[in-house]
Amino acid sequence: MTNTIVYTAFFAAVQDSIAAGTFAKLTFTKTVGKPELLNIYVRTTVIDDILKLAVTFKSYNEGLQEEEKVIALDDLESELTPYINNPFMWMLLFTTEADITMKLNKKRNATITEHPPTFKNPDATLTAYRNK
Repeated sequence: MTNTIVYTAFFAAVQDSIAAGTFAKLTFTKTVGKPELLNIYVRTTVIDDILKLAVTFKSYNEGLQEEEKVIALDDLESELTPYINNPFMWMLLFTTEADITMKLNKKRNATITEHPPTFKNPDATLTAYRNK
């Protein structure tokens, strides 16, 4: 499988978990080298009664800084794909059903693995949005 296919499959799993109400959080971690950008965290948010995603960029530039950007659900893949391999090597999707990890190896080949879930409860904002 080419990396583009793996990336699309991973982001499809994110979208599916949001649609199913099992999404807990998405994290980009394990950077290449020592970039300023340390992590990216994605959680759900509701703005004007529309479910969106709050993307938090955690960086270290003269101290720890966080910048938040709100994006539409459909923009998730296009917004975050540029950060894969530059600088992030691991992308972790936490759901109530499984932890899904996409990793890039030293040859920069992407693979997806599943592990038992870390989170017992989905994202609180997502749950509240789905229950109204």
